Amino acid sequence: MNIINIAWKEIKSDFRDIRTAVFMLALPIVLMLVLGTALSNTFTTSIQIDDMNVLYKDQTNGEFSQYFSRFVVEAKQSGIHFKKASEEFSGKEAVKQNKYDGYLEVNQKGIRLYLNERNSIEGSILQGMLTSFVDKYNVAQEVVKIAPDQIGTVFSTEKHHDYIKNTSLLPKKSPSSMDYYAIVMTTMIALYGAMSASSLIAGERARKTGDRLIVAPVRKSEIFIGKVAGNIVLNTLCVLLVVLFSKILFHANWGDHFGTVFLVLFTEVIFAVSLGLGISYLTKSNASTSVILMLVIQLASFFGGAYFKIENPEGIFKFITELSPLTWINRAVTKIIYTNDLSAAIPAISLNIGIAVLFLLIAVLSMRRREGL
Repeated sequence: MNIINIAWKEIKSDFRDIRTAVFMLALPIVLMLVLGTALSNTFTTSIQIDDMNVLYKDQTNGEFSQYFSRFVVEAKQSGIHFKKASEEFSGKEAVKQNKYDGYLEVNQKGIRLYLNERNSIEGSILQGMLTSFVDKYNVAQEVVKIAPDQIGTVFSTEKHHDYIKNTSLLPKKSPSSMDYYAIVMTTMIALYGAMSASSLIAGERARKTGDRLIVAPVRKSEIFIGKVAGNIVLNTLCVLLVVLFSKILFHANWGDHFGTVFLVLFTEVIFAVSLGLGISYLTKSNASTSVILMLVIQLASFFGGAYFKIENPEGIFKFITELSPLTWINRAVTKIIYTNDLSAAIPAISLNIGIAVLFLLIAVLSMRRREGL
């Protein structure tokens, strides 16, 4: 009962600190909005193709010229604009200077296409469309020989402008910019729980209230467990509120296995509280504790991908990123959400709990060597 009362008192006292509450909730939400909006282009896998401009010279007459003219009109609706060049104008030179995406010479022998190698994507699109047109024209010539009245079925009046559709049988899901920053900002703010945990016992000494706790009819272990439990509950609530806000405000994707995701985040909170508590016992003053923890949190956030996405690091940089707790936590949460890999939670949970136990042991042993709390 004493543990519950102490934990509840810890929660109430921390809720009265408006600045801490605003920081824990406002910081990740603002960063989600700013970074998720500003860096949205770095998360897109699609390529935007602008309208293309093509020069051509038509030296044919008769049936082929009519069909080609119809092709030019239809291509315009797909964003490919053909411009007829005069006989004196050098289309090849214009393409070399990158003034046009391509140049066509149409004659009785066929179509000759000149492209600029710098525009490989546009060139591939033009080649594909022209190949399709020539194949359809050749089919039409054979149809005319056998059934002239069926020529209309070859050059159908039905128009299609979505020529290419890409469908994957096993689509690779990936987070959008807002989804990514919802995850990394949540895990980052969970790590900030170490700051409040560092003053759990040291704060009592600084406020000169440690002696009251010593003379109170409560065991030191109950005080220790109650204050740690209260801080864990408070930080867990903050993390859940950040998740809720990101879900409602930014429609962030937290997947279909939030129970497993929550378990990873909860063990991170335990890790953060233990880290703050352990560091507070290893240092001599509150100021040095705050400096060390802030440095650790910022480095972990930077190398853990909280501010920008880190993809395929190599060498020493990969080794440093793997030291950041946010690296293994973010990796686990992302796999759970986007690949339904629930087993990815096991390494993250194991590391969080293992390191948390280590820092708690440091705190307990240090507390026993000291007088009072």
